[in-house]
Amino acid sequence: MRVLIANRGEIALRICRTVQRLGHQAIAVFHTEDRPAPFVEAADDAAELNGEAPAAAYLDIDQIVVLARRHKADAIHPGYGFLSENAEFARVVVDAGMCFIGPAPEVIETMGDKMRARELAHELGISALSTVRLEDHTIEYPLLIKAAAGGGGKGMRLVRSAGELEALREAATSEAAHYFGDGRVYLERYIEQARHVEIQVFGDGQGGALHLGERDCSIQRNYQKIVEESPAFGLNDSIRDAMCDAAIQLVKATGYAGAGTVEFLLAPDGAFYFLEMNTRLQVEHPVTECVTGLDLVELQIEVARTGQLPISQDQVRFSGHALEVRVCAEDPDQGFRPSTGDLLRYVEPVGEGIRFDSGVKEGQAITASFDSMLAKLIVQGRDRDESIAKASEALADLVMLGVTTNVNYLQRLITLGAFAEAPPHTGFLSENADKLAVPELSQEVRDTVLIAALLGTRDAKRLHEAVTNIGRGTWPN
Repeated sequence: MRVLIANRGEIALRICRTVQRLGHQAIAVFHTEDRPAPFVEAADDAAELNGEAPAAAYLDIDQIVVLARRHKADAIHPGYGFLSENAEFARVVVDAGMCFIGPAPEVIETMGDKMRARELAHELGISALSTVRLEDHTIEYPLLIKAAAGGGGKGMRLVRSAGELEALREAATSEAAHYFGDGRVYLERYIEQARHVEIQVFGDGQGGALHLGERDCSIQRNYQKIVEESPAFGLNDSIRDAMCDAAIQLVKATGYAGAGTVEFLLAPDGAFYFLEMNTRLQVEHPVTECVTGLDLVELQIEVARTGQLPISQDQVRFSGHALEVRVCAEDPDQGFRPSTGDLLRYVEPVGEGIRFDSGVKEGQAITASFDSMLAKLIVQGRDRDESIAKASEALADLVMLGVTTNVNYLQRLITLGAFAEAPPHTGFLSENADKLAVPELSQEVRDTVLIAALLGTRDAKRLHEAVTNIGRGTWPN
């Protein structure tokens, strides 16, 4: 089987590896800006996408399908983001005689549309946050504006007062239209200090369903996750079981096929509310793979190929604790503003229980054309404390020089006492902003330390430690 991967970066490389391990051939599509990227080199075949805007090239349905036919693809895997939740894309792929590795187009239309999905949840008796209408005479704040299509924190704005509602709604609408081609947004009640907990599900398209446990994704910046873990810290078993049952209901009710994620908001009082269903693979799927020992891409391919679930619920086993952090080209001290540059020195962490899913290589140019995520560090330990310790060590070993990243910020975050001692919530970063900040050093001190480090050693690890210490406000040895 020849599988075209309609995506880029680390997820394209990750899918490619499973496709090839299963004895199939992987076809990459790439914009010219991505020509040197590892996912292009790893594929068995590759086709160039034309387009002035790099990101837009990966959204060009007609061009991707033409290339798939030209390169004799039997199936298309959409990854996540881009066209992964686009029902039109799934329909065109199927109509072209190829297998779409994902749910049926009509299911994507229902569950990929957050407003329609909430209506279905309500019909099934699953609680969802109340939707606020602008024509209501009394609107209580805070509110959250959300895009009806897509996800990943795009098209979302928190509104705390009536005076900022209109401007934020316009901004969310514009952003949603840009990223998803659909500017519809809706307003929902915002719950302070809630947790974001999601259930990984699989369906066979015929009413068969199973779950692979939960992930806690509460640590978020700009409504986008940066830390994910499984199992969720301190989650009550009865709440976990109720969430899993609700997720399975949705899978069965829709005749869902393949991998999906049902997301919930868990309030401080223990009540949970359906948020949305992502009809695709999630960025954070590796933590589920770690605790279950399953390859989720392999399961996706098998369901798409056979129409059956290759395992049953009673065959799913859970072991240990897994933690994932997203390594991004961004400056946390400047509001997580994306950064650019050439990756001059790059060394990945290695070791037992350490997995590093990367989409970059040394010497690669990091531009503003795509999402800022460069890689994902995933660790597994016997328990949460061991996972945190392993992640901290791995981050210390990670070398990324030439572009500003959030590596030091992630290090401070996961070693913060508040993170280790209590379940995180969606307001955790803002609540602990002062503790996560670093001392401000003068440019003269930064320059002096960096020059001393450059002159004093050619060893990449020591140089990396020196630069890391600058961020911590200390001098290198």
